Amino acid sequence: MGAGAQHQAGQPLLIVLEETPVVGVPAALEEERAVAPTITMEIEELAAAEQVVTPWEVSAPDGVDYDKLVDRFGCQRIDAAIVDRIAHLTRRPPHRFLRRGIFFAHRDLNMILDLYEAGEKFYLYTGRGPSSESLHLGHLIPFMFTKYLQDAFKVPLVIQLTDDEKFLWKNMTISECKRLARENAKDIIACGFDVERTFIFTNLSYLGGPFYENVLQVAKHVTFNGLRGTFGVNQEDHIGKVSFPPVQAAPSFSSSFPHLFPGDDQLRCLIPCAIDQDPYFRMTRDVAPKIHLLKPSLIESRFFPALQGESTKMSASDPKSAIYVTDSSKQIKAKVNKYAFSGGQASVELHRKLGANLDVDVPIKYLYFFLEDDDELDHIKKEYKEGRMLTGEVKQRLIVVLSELVARHQRARAQVTEEMVDAFMAVRPLPNMFG
Repeated sequence: MGAGAQHQAGQPLLIVLEETPVVGVPAALEEERAVAPTITMEIEELAAAEQVVTPWEVSAPDGVDYDKLVDRFGCQRIDAAIVDRIAHLTRRPPHRFLRRGIFFAHRDLNMILDLYEAGEKFYLYTGRGPSSESLHLGHLIPFMFTKYLQDAFKVPLVIQLTDDEKFLWKNMTISECKRLARENAKDIIACGFDVERTFIFTNLSYLGGPFYENVLQVAKHVTFNGLRGTFGVNQEDHIGKVSFPPVQAAPSFSSSFPHLFPGDDQLRCLIPCAIDQDPYFRMTRDVAPKIHLLKPSLIESRFFPALQGESTKMSASDPKSAIYVTDSSKQIKAKVNKYAFSGGQASVELHRKLGANLDVDVPIKYLYFFLEDDDELDHIKKEYKEGRMLTGEVKQRLIVVLSELVARHQRARAQVTEEMVDAFMAVRPLPNMFG
């Protein structure tokens, strides 16, 4: 708990950074300290009701309250008008992640759409922290959606692999972090990105030059108190954790990539990410005007839940919570049948009478992410909710959907060579990136 926090019964634990300057700070002092965060901390007496959402931890025993996150983080909801506008501008149907509200919140997305409609350009930035040998299904979500955005808007993309972050946060050697970054890059490439529009880089290989200059600019304008309020670091943490956030901020600025955008430090950036990454970019957006660069825009997703339910997101460190892109059909079937939390009733008779609780049913939630056919999804939800379809039938449909998805990914992954990884990671101009 930070200084000044008040203990109030009945209020959830939330740590919030708003994009507002401190009132009453003299101009000279504000210039030195930059914009300080406004931190709101409230405490819930009942631990079961606590909601913790940070870049490193997601825990909500009663399920994540996304309305509360949107309100407290200060981002905006994506409504039907925005979805329709994207479909109109790109002349293609919106991705199911958009039309089903999986990507549900944003910061300045309309500004990006206004610029695009006026014929201006922008670029995409997303990333991955390579801490495991293979990706799980939750890791695929931002890359699947970013692939859609790249194809729909025909814009370049930078993908940051934070091998340095994983060295700082995990019990891993630098060589292991570098190896996993290349292995994860193969899974990312297998999602179908266009090598003529995509630059993948690892921090340990690329950090330097104009990129590092932007890291320093950001670092100079964030106080330790601000960092502590946003990320929860404390005096017992090693200084690597304090120094890392500006490294994730730097790709938000086009001047970090002079080989891609020479002489253009005012190109807008759109960042697809899960909402737990929002603290990094609230910090970035606070700093951007002070270093005379543009605030990045964000489009943010819900979490992909663990097999056990929505109290937490899927984790690569817990095999029982995750389905990996390396799993066989047999393994997928076993995990879904054994671990996927069901909203069905305790007996067939009771289920026929009462139907399923779709709000807690994990197989339905997974179908919501991965079953493309809207009509089929609506039919399954209706039949299951009214008790005419049983849990086993829903799980069987999910097993087929996930097995097909993972098999497609494995076939694509098998085609990715070391030479292809080198091509995506080569520091080079992309002459056709807006073609």
